[in-house]
Amino acid sequence: MADLSEVRVVIVDDDPLVRAGLTMMLDGAAGITVVAALTDGDEVPAALDRHHVDVVLMDIRMPRVNGIIATRWVRARTRPPEVIMLTTFDTDEHVVRALRAGAGGFLLKDTPPDRIAAAIRAVAGGEPILSPAVTRRLMLRVAAGADAYEQARSALAALSPREREVALALARGDTNAQIAETLAMSVATVKAHITHILTKLDLNNRTQVAMLAHDAGLL
Repeated sequence: MADLSEVRVVIVDDDPLVRAGLTMMLDGAAGITVVAALTDGDEVPAALDRHHVDVVLMDIRMPRVNGIIATRWVRARTRPPEVIMLTTFDTDEHVVRALRAGAGGFLLKDTPPDRIAAAIRAVAGGEPILSPAVTRRLMLRVAAGADAYEQARSALAALSPREREVALALARGDTNAQIAETLAMSVATVKAHITHILTKLDLNNRTQVAMLAHDAGLL
């Protein structure tokens, strides 16, 4: 989780006007610093080697390496930064592919500046940036075949009963505070359960847990 007093951001977009606009907007936002602005996904690994980064703001369509592939690279690193996909393309296919690659959220480029800044702070703090309604809509559009169903069921069987309750709450889109209230535990305990769930399931973030629960038919 990032030190929320300063969230370090890398912007990746092949459009120079978008890069310049985002850099100007985010550098003026309290608690956010843009450490690099890149032109394509193939520049991401070197930038992450040079800088400590908390959040990568990633375009999807780029000429050399697209944002989906670059996101997989980012999330495969040790102690990886979070990724927010920022794009003009809002099809379910793009959203689902981005989330399955490990992105922590998905925003359109016409999102108001204050909401982009708020989303960056939220995902850096370990909270999802997709609303529960959007998350549920996307999960219901994902076709889970028989193989995916069995694999998801098998994976979730590794969880303890309490972890399973937390996983289902994540699938509903509940925040840490909501889960703590519903299950009568502290927020710190909720965070510990989420860490154990991600480790056991070999997943990157809570959205992937929600999608796994959907594949298992638990929603």
